[in-house]
Amino acid sequence: MEETKYRVGLIHATMNSVQPILKAFSDYAPHITLKNFMDESLIFELNETGIVTKDMKRRLLNLVEKAVKSEVDGVLLTCSSFTPVVAEISHLFDVPILSADLSMLEKAVDMGSQIGVIATVEAAGPTTTRLLEGVAKERGKNVRIDTKVITEAFQALQNGDRHKHDELIQKEILMLSDDCDVIILAQFSMARVLETLETASKPVLTSPEISVKAIVDRVSKVELTK
Repeated sequence: MEETKYRVGLIHATMNSVQPILKAFSDYAPHITLKNFMDESLIFELNETGIVTKDMKRRLLNLVEKAVKSEVDGVLLTCSSFTPVVAEISHLFDVPILSADLSMLEKAVDMGSQIGVIATVEAAGPTTTRLLEGVAKERGKNVRIDTKVITEAFQALQNGDRHKHDELIQKEILMLSDDCDVIILAQFSMARVLETLETASKPVLTSPEISVKAIVDRVSKVELTK
């Protein structure tokens, strides 16, 4: 049976998120038409402020609005640092608006009670931790979260040193594996490290694959109710 030709808008705050999510769609949902919307100044400002300001929320809202006006069936924000904004703006639109990582966080809570989080953007670590705590609370589950932020890895990636980026994250994965049931890589840009990770005794979750499946599932369900 032929796949329905859905259109999904991708909202990017860094170029580093683009390739991982495009590859995930190519691998898991090649029938989806993608429309990309970018404001890279958002991630630079976030690294400076450490918080998502009202102005940044307005700019994200404008990007989502542009995507929706381009007649997409759903929108996916690809930067995990802005996940909390989705809850604030999603009710304003008639198409599903999903965050980069919520489905991954739900899976992690289901998989274990000792969860490791690795981020490379300063704001992403605390944001992911709070979201995990919220998911665990909704499920009535007690979890222990060990969060590591490796800002030098993000800087290495920005400077084109992908080997250093991957090496720093892989080292942290191995260290967290001693005590954690499951490890989360908080940002799309980090998914690439699994391509060269030789050993990991615990599951390592990345959000591109899970996010692709989640947004396709959501737009499919909306279509069925029409």
